[in-house]
Amino acid sequence: MQSDRISRARPLAPRVLTLAVSAACAVLVAGCAVGPNYQRPTTEIPASFKEAAPGWKVAEPADQHDRGDWWTLYEDPKLNELEDKLNAANQTIAQFAASYRQARALVGEARSAYFPTIGASAGATRSGNGVSSGGNATTATSRAGVNNSFNVQLQASWEPDLWGSVTRTVNAQKAGQQGAAADLANARLSAQATLAQTYFSLRALDSTQKLLDDTVEAYQRSLQLTQNQYAAGVAARSDVIQAQTQLQSAQAAAIDNGIQRAQDEHAIAALIGVPASVFSLPPMPLTATPPAVPAQMPSALLERRPDIASAERKAAAANEQIGVAIAAFFPSLTLSASGGFENSVFSQLLTAPSRFWTLGPQLAATIFDAGLRKYQTDAARAAYDADVATYRQTVLSAFQDVEDNLASLRILEQEIVVQRQAVNSARQALAIVTNEYKAGTVGFVNVLTAQTTAFTAEQKLESIAGQRMVSSVGLVKALGGGWDASQMDRETGDVAAPARLPASAASVAPAATATAATSNAATAGATTQAVTSAAQTAQNAATAQTQVQSK
Repeated sequence: MQSDRISRARPLAPRVLTLAVSAACAVLVAGCAVGPNYQRPTTEIPASFKEAAPGWKVAEPADQHDRGDWWTLYEDPKLNELEDKLNAANQTIAQFAASYRQARALVGEARSAYFPTIGASAGATRSGNGVSSGGNATTATSRAGVNNSFNVQLQASWEPDLWGSVTRTVNAQKAGQQGAAADLANARLSAQATLAQTYFSLRALDSTQKLLDDTVEAYQRSLQLTQNQYAAGVAARSDVIQAQTQLQSAQAAAIDNGIQRAQDEHAIAALIGVPASVFSLPPMPLTATPPAVPAQMPSALLERRPDIASAERKAAAANEQIGVAIAAFFPSLTLSASGGFENSVFSQLLTAPSRFWTLGPQLAATIFDAGLRKYQTDAARAAYDADVATYRQTVLSAFQDVEDNLASLRILEQEIVVQRQAVNSARQALAIVTNEYKAGTVGFVNVLTAQTTAFTAEQKLESIAGQRMVSSVGLVKALGGGWDASQMDRETGDVAAPARLPASAASVAPAATATAATSNAATAGATTQAVTSAAQTAQNAATAQTQVQSK
């Protein structure tokens, strides 16, 4: 027993040297990473924007370049306040921030495979065979049939990255982390843009409300004038009824306008993380105009659109997974060592004769797996192809998004000039017809027509103003806001989850949708149609009455 202990306690220097040489060789071999090296997929980039207005320049530095807080371009203190609240309390942003932190942790998890695993253990066992050799049975059993064993040891194992599997995994997780950072930036930009568009849409509805209130007052004066004319015997009873119909239709439209405004207000509340029941915005008609946003080089979209960056990083991660799958075809080498103390007497456990150690490599390879690794490699290649296609489609959609908003801004800028002229003409016509009606030279149906035309023109002007602001925000978002790809490596993901809402409050807070800002045009159009339809009905009735009287 003693000689065996001594043989196991020989100097470890030769074996440690062997282990060091083996480890060095393994490190050198680890530089051989199998699988394709990643290159960003090629995409077709246009030379210029088709819808860019004259005077737009390419890649010229300017103070108006989009920056981090891009919404400050609009110089609206209330919007700035709301965006700050959104950045601090939006639950969607908090969700993507948590996903980023998870992706960052996965990088550390993958890197841990570069290092050996070290463990420690300690144990004590007591065993017996029930054999006795005379004398006191209990004493004999305890002495002759019971064996004690005590041990303390350390174990270490390490699998060198011979074929680059660990390196590929780490690179894939790094790309995943950067993709998660881009996803976080995209969620933040999307929420910020939705808030700004909904806010300007709400302000446009405030302008429409003011117009409707002014129209109701004008129609009340028109009704009073018609009643006076009727009392003087120069107007028919039908004129009074038509004036009342027009006034009531305008009053109904003014009430109906509040529905969409309330919905926009509720959407803003959900975006900034507060219950809709405790949030309100005082009415304030829209006065802002779109700022001049300089055009960017088309290639800049590849760096400034977070959704593009995210799609490209997903393709990079998928490429690394191909290398991981290919590495499975090659054998793996595991270096393991253990050492410690073992003795049947506890008091002699930590002594030199009780020492022991083991050291040795293990090479393992899969001989037959029914094509499993081949299919895994084929699946990885297919996943990469799918991510490349997604990346290219994202680039195409990004350019479409820019072109759409450029076209919208350009056309609306031309349209609003013509619409202002139409409003001025309609107001002049209404003033002339009203004076002629007072003089008794035209019938009330002419006043109805002029009033409806003037209201429709003014309402259309307010609608165009709101659409211009929504398109302006859409263009800033399409150009990537104030984000660029370098932020992926600086992201911290330190956005905290918003405070939990009480059940009663959460039940009344509606979900914010991206369509809230774009549905206002239809609502405003319905309002105009209602007033116009009522006026047209009154006009038709007056025409029919005139025809009957002439017969």
